[in-house]
Parts: sequence; C-alpha cells; structure tokens
Amino acid sequence: MTATPLRVGLIGYGLAGSVFHAPLIATTEGLTLDTVVTSNLERQRQARAEHPDAHLAATPEDLLARAADLDLVVIASPNKTHVPLATAALKAGLPVVVDKPIAGTAAEARELAALAEERGLLLSVFQNRRWDNDFLTLRRLLAEDELGDVWRFESRFERWRPQLKGGWRESGAPEEIGGLLYDLGSHVVDQALVLFGPVTQVYAEADIRRPGAETDDDTFIALTHASGVRSHLYVSATTAQLGPRFRVLGSKAGYVKYGLDPQEAALREGQRPGTAADWGTEPESLWGRVGSGESPLTGGGRAEPTLPGDYPAYYAAVAKALLDGGPNPVTALEAAAALDVLEAARRSAHDGSAVKL
Repeated sequence: MTATPLRVGLIGYGLAGSVFHAPLIATTEGLTLDTVVTSNLERQRQARAEHPDAHLAATPEDLLARAADLDLVVIASPNKTHVPLATAALKAGLPVVVDKPIAGTAAEARELAALAEERGLLLSVFQNRRWDNDFLTLRRLLAEDELGDVWRFESRFERWRPQLKGGWRESGAPEEIGGLLYDLGSHVVDQALVLFGPVTQVYAEADIRRPGAETDDDTFIALTHASGVRSHLYVSATTAQLGPRFRVLGSKAGYVKYGLDPQEAALREGQRPGTAADWGTEPESLWGRVGSGESPLTGGGRAEPTLPGDYPAYYAAVAKALLDGGPNPVTALEAAAALDVLEAARRSAHDGSAVKL
C-alpha cells in the first residue's frame, strides 16, 4: 500500500459513526480519519477527544466543499440522509461507503449503483455482520460440507428492550426508514443471501408490541431460496428469553450457536482493533455445537471452535479496493437485492400473504 494514507471524511458521529466507523477507519492501514462531520456540540467534543488529529465540520456541505482534499466519504448519518448524501458525494467525485440500509428502496440503491458506475467510483455498503465470528464459522462449516445439504437456516437478532429509547430508529414516519425490519433485518437478510443465494418467495409478520411504539419491534421473515433452503429470520426488541443466534439444520448435522459476536461490545467499551492479540475471540464456553440428534443444551454433539470476528477486514478491503484495485467487499447491487427482500417482507406483513420474487 502507498505510504500516504487515504483521507476519509466521516459524516455522522452517533452510534454508527463513533462506535463502528471512526475506530475501524482510524486503525486501518492505508486510511486516516481526516474529518468528522456533526453539528451536535457534545458529539464534536467527543470526536475531538477520541480523534484529536481529525478536523471537525458542522455540515456535509462544509465537508464536500473540500472534496479535493479527501479520498473517501463514509456516511453514518440517519437512514433518510443516505441517498441524498451519497449522491452528492459521488457527484463531487468521491468514493463512498454507506452504512446499511443504503436506501429505503431497491430502486434507489440501483440508481446509486448506476451513478457510481457512471463516475467510475467505489460505492460500498457497511455490512459488518458478514465478519461476525459465528457467521465466519458457519461459512467454514458449509465450505467443508460439515452439515451436508442445508435444509433450514434460523437466524435471530433478539433483544429485551421493553422500554422505548426514542429517536429516528423508532419513528413510524416513512421517510425515517425506522423499525427493526430495515435495521436488524438488513443484517439477517444480507447474511441469508450471502449463504444461500437468491430468494423466490417472502413471507413476513411485523408487529408493534411496546406501548407507544410507532413501528415494528418484533418481526419474523421466512424466505424460500432458489437453492431450496428455507431461512427463518427473527428480529425483535421484545424477546424476554433469547433464542440461539444461529440454528442451521442439514442432511448430515446441525449447528447451534448462542450469543452475539463480542466486537460491538468491545468497541462500545472503547477497545480498538490492533490493541489486543485476542480481538474478536470468545471463550470456549460460548462455542457453538455441531451434532445430529442431540441437544446442545445438555452438551450433545461436539463443541465447534468459533473463528475470531473480524470487522477490521471490511475497511481493509475498502482500502485495498481503492489503492490496489481489489474487489468491493459489499456492493450496492448486493444491498439492492437485500432491499428487494425487505420490501417484499413489508408488503407480506401488510397483506398477510406470501410475496413472489
């Protein structure tokens, strides 16, 4: 890689910007966090304390006025701003990383992909859950044919948050693109598509459980893949007893894994990749189990060592794509395919029927 790192402008310093993007950018070889954009004075103070070498800007317009001084723009602002900000950055001649979901509709995602192609610029989508420890472990099991032909894939992002936190993510306003279907659903659908390919049918149930809630907080999605696999996906903020993160059932064996990848918790606590040799690892007590006919809760089957999670791999791939012409780690067209599924799920939940794709 070049000795001169690529200068990155980060738009947004809320949860996504401060916990995920800024730390990963700052610790990626070949990248440097040049500018953080936030109009919030408290977040400006936080950014200054956490990244003292970075410039501060109050608005995206201030950042894009300096487009010639930048090599990449990362958009970690609220969902409704993703399309206009990505469009503006691409038109300013800058490669772009957008947090998921890239847009509210698949059509908008494909329009952005076409604009990036027309300008010859990288447009990538931050789908960090492709580098979760359990997902990497499952991909290895599938590659080594440990499970045989997969028949059913169960994936859960469940939480117990009976009280509303407020903010745009819980808003029912359509323009905010809030609710768990598009938030956590973006992750579980993307993972299912990566593992098992295109979808031919979607059925969904989306409920509002918590008093005062405006949008879905307890949602189930059933996918029929062209490969024959059925994916059952759960995203919920109202689950009093959490189920397994993965339960994957095949013709030879199954894989059951409880617990979340530890990287988000580590980032929230201020830990940084590269500062510890055991980044992304979890204790043996949390390993999943592979077996056939046994119960994992009573120690049945064999313990399957969980591969270390690797969120840093995403931005390392972005840097390689920009510096050396490597592949885009997550394309806008892949994100559009996931949005096709999410839009179908929303229609299915509204109409109470399965939707063909």
